[in-house]
Amino acid sequence: MQRTRWQTLLTVAATTAALGWLVLRLLDRVAVEPPPVPWLVCLVMLVIAGVVFTMGWQVRQFLGGKRPQLNPIRAARTAVLAKASCYTGALLAGWYLSQVLAVLGDLSITSQRERAQAAGLAALTAILMAVVGLVVEWFCRVPPPEEPEKEPPGPEQAAR
Repeated sequence: MQRTRWQTLLTVAATTAALGWLVLRLLDRVAVEPPPVPWLVCLVMLVIAGVVFTMGWQVRQFLGGKRPQLNPIRAARTAVLAKASCYTGALLAGWYLSQVLAVLGDLSITSQRERAQAAGLAALTAILMAVVGLVVEWFCRVPPPEEPEKEPPGPEQAAR
C-alpha cells in the first residue's frame, strides 16, 4: 500500500468544494436551503482523529521497539483506517468549504454568518482529520529489511 500524497487530498478537497458549490447554487435557485451544519459534527471528527492518532501511536511504539507485542492485523487495520481518514477528511473539508463559499456574499445576514462559521469550523476539523490520517500513515511505515533476501536460483543457474 502506498502512502497518500497530500496533493491528491488537496485535489479531492478542491474538486468536492467546486462540485458542492455548484450543487448549493442550483439548490438556491429552486429555493431549497440545505440543513445547517450541526456543531456536533466537529466534535465527532475530533474524536475520530483522536482514535486514529492513538491507534497510530501504538503502532509507532511497536515499530520503535517500545511496545513488546502488537497484532499485525491490528497494525494493518490502523494503516487502512489512516488512509480512510485522509480521504474522508478531504471530502468533508471540500463539502464544508463549499457551504462557506455558497454563503460568502450574505455574511451580513445573521443566519448565513452562523452557517458560515459552523461550516468553516467543520472544514477546519475535517482538515485536521486528514492531516492526522497522513501522520498515522507515516507512523505505520515499515522500514525496509536490512539484508535483501537472496532470490532462488533461476533455470540457467540451476543447470550449471
